[in-house]
Amino acid sequence: MNFRLKTTERVADVLKDLHSATGLTPNILARLSISLSLLDPELPDEVQSESNGLEFNRNTLTGEHDYYYKALIRQHAGRQIPEDEYFPNLFNAHLARGVQLLESEYKHAGNYNKFLANLLKMSEDNLLAKE
Repeated sequence: MNFRLKTTERVADVLKDLHSATGLTPNILARLSISLSLLDPELPDEVQSESNGLEFNRNTLTGEHDYYYKALIRQHAGRQIPEDEYFPNLFNAHLARGVQLLESEYKHAGNYNKFLANLLKMSEDNLLAKE
């Protein structure tokens, strides 16, 4: 079982930039990114980690909610996912796609307060759509 994830250099750069702009730590930004990726019904493209990427411990990213992340990613894929495919492979793919979405949301918002307001609105809209 793998407990370490290494991102791409692009993901690392975006997480660092968003951290500087928002004050949110990279692990919080990564969780938001995963959430955004899971809103897209298509499976994300596989990514390869890079030497200049950020390295995360699985517990830092998922903590006590690891089971829920795994369940959400399995549900999104619509099938059972073996442990070694889930982490780091599929988790990293969702992270990479989600970071792009998160960066776009921040650029669209233009500042931290609007960024948070847009994320909350997106969350509310998603919940209402499922009712």
